[in-house]
Amino acid sequence: MRERTSDRVARLLAMIAYLATRDDVPLADLAEHFGVSQAQARKDVETLWMTGNPGYLHGDLIDFQYDRWEEGRVSLLDSQGMERPVRLGHGEAVALVVALRAIAELPGLAGPALTSALEKLTAAAGDAAVTASVVTAGRPAAADAPQVAAHLATVREALAAARRLDLVYVNASDVVTERTVEPLALLSDGDQWYLRAFCLRAGDVRHFRLDRVVSATLTDVPSERRPEPVDADTVRPRGREEVVLTLSPRARWVAERFGGTITGESDGAITVSLEVADPAWLDALALDLGPDLRALTPPVHARRVATAARRALAAYELIDDDTDREGTI
Repeated sequence: MRERTSDRVARLLAMIAYLATRDDVPLADLAEHFGVSQAQARKDVETLWMTGNPGYLHGDLIDFQYDRWEEGRVSLLDSQGMERPVRLGHGEAVALVVALRAIAELPGLAGPALTSALEKLTAAAGDAAVTASVVTAGRPAAADAPQVAAHLATVREALAAARRLDLVYVNASDVVTERTVEPLALLSDGDQWYLRAFCLRAGDVRHFRLDRVVSATLTDVPSERRPEPVDADTVRPRGREEVVLTLSPRARWVAERFGGTITGESDGAITVSLEVADPAWLDALALDLGPDLRALTPPVHARRVATAARRALAAYELIDDDTDREGTI
């Protein structure tokens, strides 16, 4: 079986730590310790010999003692600090915590290893972890990944069997309702999963965010409406509110990715019309766009995004102040 890149990288890093505590190791012993052939161990050392810090000049690379290498022995001269634990600045810690939290929100990706890493990093980051919570304000609340994964399985079963679902649902106003729905499609905007379904209570099509579903129960009652085909290029719920974004030309991908309509275009800007089902999703998109977003209407959305942006900027000012006092955690 072909070795995975992640497995080899892990072994290479472990080799550096192993060799850093020993003056001289026969190549055969190195291969035996890491459970690989001598030919593979030789390739690993040769790879490390060409690895180092940006610049990649002689003084930037991991180095071994050449005469011992010719004798079939491995002696590490310069590890470039690769055997030492990584120390993060506050800004780096915030970026890593935010990234891990975003991954943890995705259905099916959260697991013991990710949870443990996030807990340890959050504890080590201290105040930076609090800042990370502010930076992510305006994005959808973290989903209970195992619960969402269970709902995904139930919805997919309902779509495949063309049967109704009984839902207990909490809307954006924290009102709990019970619904019987006929599933039409399973959609995602990249941040959240949505069930597009005909709601018997409303007598119309509605979109239900799966992280707001308390329970989903498959019934024995067949659906009268058939599941809809989903266009993979526009996997998003069709909302009832239209918003208009004025973007820099390089942000044209917004219209292409989310099924928007370009309603105006000039040399300096484009105007994109989007249907939005969830204001929190719009906030996250606007913050991600940064300077590429020139204007947003209706104004109520622009004011909300501006408030979230000011909170994020204030948090980064706190990071700068902390970095002045100490550089690493």
